[in-house]
Amino acid sequence: MTMHLAQGLTMLRTVRRRRRPLTDTQLKKYEKQMREHNKFLRGLGLKDHQMDLKDYINYCRGEYKSRRKPRAIPDPFGRDVVFQRQTTNIPSSNNITGVAATKKEAMVYSGERKLLGIATMHKSNQVPVFDDQDAKDIAKMRR
Repeated sequence: MTMHLAQGLTMLRTVRRRRRPLTDTQLKKYEKQMREHNKFLRGLGLKDHQMDLKDYINYCRGEYKSRRKPRAIPDPFGRDVVFQRQTTNIPSSNNITGVAATKKEAMVYSGERKLLGIATMHKSNQVPVFDDQDAKDIAKMRR
């Protein structure tokens, strides 16, 4: 069985609740905060951002809409400037000369030392064993 709402009903609350009027203590609190906020903005040099009490209360409640027009501030790092190449034609050369690389000689065991075998020291670290003493040393080694 599925659950459905009756026609015309919704799960969303579309009606905004009316706010209660502010008490005197709340008004005093907002007024004190507004003075501190405006003082802070004056210290930053933003006198045009200061608000009166009504605007500050709306700002705190999330209902504030600025009356100032936004202004474009140029980016100090130049990221808003589009780079365009000044020259339209870039000369190139067709006679490119290269040096042929020589092939490296393959490494081949010369046979000067007698290779007894290959030992694993730790995990997959394999080393050649040339005499009995090397084999004993590798066997005694710990990580």
